[in-house]
Parts: sequence; structure tokens; C-alpha cells
Amino acid sequence: MKFLLDMPLSPKTTIFFKDLRYEAIRVNELGMAKSKDKELFDYASERDMVILSADLDFGNILAYTQSNKPSVVIFRLQDPSPEHVNSLLSSNLPRINEDLMIGSIVIIEDFEIRVRKLPIIGE
Repeated sequence: MKFLLDMPLSPKTTIFFKDLRYEAIRVNELGMAKSKDKELFDYASERDMVILSADLDFGNILAYTQSNKPSVVIFRLQDPSPEHVNSLLSSNLPRINEDLMIGSIVIIEDFEIRVRKLPIIGE
């Protein structure tokens, strides 16, 4: 699995993924630090990458496009430190791995994880 990390996430999280033998890159490493969310969304979709962000706009793009990829993980945390993010990923990645592979949006909060399969169809 390949991961595209948005700017709100620390470079330490990119290293964390690489230590686990995943492919991971932060958008600034691609020269895309100032790119629009839709550009990042398209980049990840074309390359079968999972987007990690603290930005709710990726969920809005998924809902609007009704796309079944890319999977997106959105962090909504009181403590967004890389240590906390990496700890949550370490303990929960095995649980959500299959969801990410088939296409899902995952919201990780301090005490709850919500998973919704893609595409998101209006209710």
C-alpha cells in the first residue's frame, strides 16, 4: 500500500510508514505543498495511494465525485503530535488495512474510528 501525506501531517509520520516498509511520501516532497486538494486527490487516485490528512475537504471531494478511490484517512485529534498520530496508526492500521485496500474513508478521532466504504452516495 502507498500513502500520500498531506501537509498537516509531520514528516515523522512519513518515516514511520517507511519503517513499516510502506511506500509513503509527503506532498512537499513532490513539490505539491501548495497544490489544491483536488490536485492531490487526482494524484493519489491515479497512483492508487491512500491520502492521510487532517483536512475534511477530501471527504467532501469523495462525496461530490462519488469516486471509489482513493481511500482517505482523516485525523480529527485533540493532540495532533506525530507521536500520537503514529501510535494511533500503529494500533489501528492492521484493523483498517483491508478497508483502505477496497476503498474507504476512515475518520480517526481520539476515542473512535469510523469507516465508510466508497463510493459515498448522497443520503
